[in-house]
Amino acid sequence: MRLVLFAHPSLGAKLLTAFLYSGEEVAAVFILGSDPEKASPLKMTAIEHHIPFHEPGHMKDAEVHETLRRYQANLGVLAFVQDIVPTAILDCPQQGTIMFHPSLLPRHRGGSAINWAIIMGDKKTGLSIIWPDDGIDTGPILLQKEVPILPDDTVGTLFFDKLYPMGIETLVEAVGLVKSGQAPHIPQDERQATYEPLCRERHVVIDWKLPATTVYDLIRGSNPRPGATTTYRDRKIKLLDSSLVPEVNAAPGEVTAVGDDGFVIACRDGGILVRVVRPAGGDKTGAADFVKAAGIAPGERLG
Repeated sequence: MRLVLFAHPSLGAKLLTAFLYSGEEVAAVFILGSDPEKASPLKMTAIEHHIPFHEPGHMKDAEVHETLRRYQANLGVLAFVQDIVPTAILDCPQQGTIMFHPSLLPRHRGGSAINWAIIMGDKKTGLSIIWPDDGIDTGPILLQKEVPILPDDTVGTLFFDKLYPMGIETLVEAVGLVKSGQAPHIPQDERQATYEPLCRERHVVIDWKLPATTVYDLIRGSNPRPGATTTYRDRKIKLLDSSLVPEVNAAPGEVTAVGDDGFVIACRDGGILVRVVRPAGGDKTGAADFVKAAGIAPGERLG
C-alpha cells in the first residue's frame, strides 16, 4: 500500500515508524503545523528513511494538491492534527484518506474531544478511524476502539497513555483493512451526534459553588491545556494537578488547608486539593511553593 502521511511534527514520527515496520510504502510525508526552521521528530524520521517531506504553510495552497497528485498514492492518512484539510486533498489518493479522531464518534465531534469527554463526566471514550468528508468529523467510520476514563485521568494521561499509542496501532490495522479490501464505511448515527467548540479559557473558569466532582472534572478536563482558571487577590491562576477531598465544610472558594502537598479549596459539597498551578504569565509550579510565594493562608477566598 502506497501511503501519504499527513501528521503532527512530533506525534507523527512513531506512526511513520510503525507503517515502515509493518511493510507499508510511505511515498511522502506532509508535516502539518511545523516550523520549517526546526528539526521535528517527524522530519528527522523521514530524512533517516529517505522519504520526501513537505511543510506546507496552508493546506489550501494550490501547489499542495499538485505536489500530492504527483505521488500517486493509494491512500492518505491524517493523524494527530487539528488542521482543516480541503476535500480535494482528502480525495486525491486513489482510495481516499482515513483520519484519526480521539472520541467514539459521533459523540464529541470537534477539536477538543478529549477535554469535553472528561469535563462532561464521561466514564468511557475511545478513538475512531473515519473516512473524512467535508463536514466536521462526520465521515463514515472504519474502526473504533474504546477505553475507560479513570477517576484520575487528565487530558494528558488519556491521550498520551491511552489514545495516542492505541491510535498508532489502530491506524496500522486500518491501513491493513483498506489494503485487503475489507475496510467498512459505516455511516455515523446523527441522532447520537454531539459537537463542542475548541476548549478555551472562557469555558473552564471555575465556579466554586458547584459540586466538587464537577469542579474536579473541569480541572482534569483542562489539564494541561487550557488550564482551569480561578483568581486569587485579582490575580489569575490556572489549576492543574489536583484530587478530590471529601467532607470539607467551608464557604465555596475558601482555602481550608495548606501544606507540603498543596492547598485545599472548598466547593459546595467537598473540596479540591490543588498540587500544581500555573500563575498568569508564568510557568507551572508546585502548589506548595506557590502558597509560600503568594502568602496564601486558610480562610482566604479564591474566585
